[in-house]
Amino acid sequence: MKLTGNTILITGGTSGIGLGLALRLHEAGNKVIVAGRRKKLLDRITGEHPGIEALALDVADPASIARATETVATAHPELNVLVNNAGIMLRENLLDPAALPVAEDHVTVNLLGTIRMTYAFLPLLTGKADAAVVNVTSALAFVPLPITPTYSATKAALHSFSESLRVQLARADAGVQVIEVAPPGVRTTMLDQQDDENSMPLDDFLTETLDLLRERPDAHQLVVERARFVRDAESNGSYDTVLAQLSGVGA
Repeated sequence: MKLTGNTILITGGTSGIGLGLALRLHEAGNKVIVAGRRKKLLDRITGEHPGIEALALDVADPASIARATETVATAHPELNVLVNNAGIMLRENLLDPAALPVAEDHVTVNLLGTIRMTYAFLPLLTGKADAAVVNVTSALAFVPLPITPTYSATKAALHSFSESLRVQLARADAGVQVIEVAPPGVRTTMLDQQDDENSMPLDDFLTETLDLLRERPDAHQLVVERARFVRDAESNGSYDTVLAQLSGVGA
């Protein structure tokens, strides 16, 4: 993926990693469209950052995705990059039947939201120069955080989905790159990590991730050094140790 001259749609673009990517990519010379549910946040972002555009979108709602697809196809036919970043991360007690809706919401937003967005927008990307789908998963796709079991499961599913998507697009010669970004814990409001000293500062994460992409524009996966101990745990034989460490987080 090239780092400038794109037209990029970022879901979950009103806060955290999504907003951070939007600002960095806008500064790098890309046309950026931030998508999110909260109009006040969208209005504030476009007001504070001239040139960035906003799109009302709820990835949990298929009708909202359909409307957004029509809007983008008309207003931004040059779109060539989709960043699937929207997601939720909540604690979940598997022994409490009342927590089932929390699990279902994770599947609807994190997994089905990304799958539906990919199906909806791939026809707009196919055949475009330098087209790419960027799926933001998590290092927890590779070793789960037990206090967020369905979150971790959805990210593992998205890792698998991204792998299959890349193969199918290559076989079809669709000309669309698939990049997976697998962050560690980052200081955002997700799971109230904004002041967590054990989480990676957002600016550091953005800088390292974009540096990795600059160094390897054809990369399949972007994993910052701080996420490596989780990402590589199974392959290097430390899985049980890392799972035990994560089992104590938030317990």
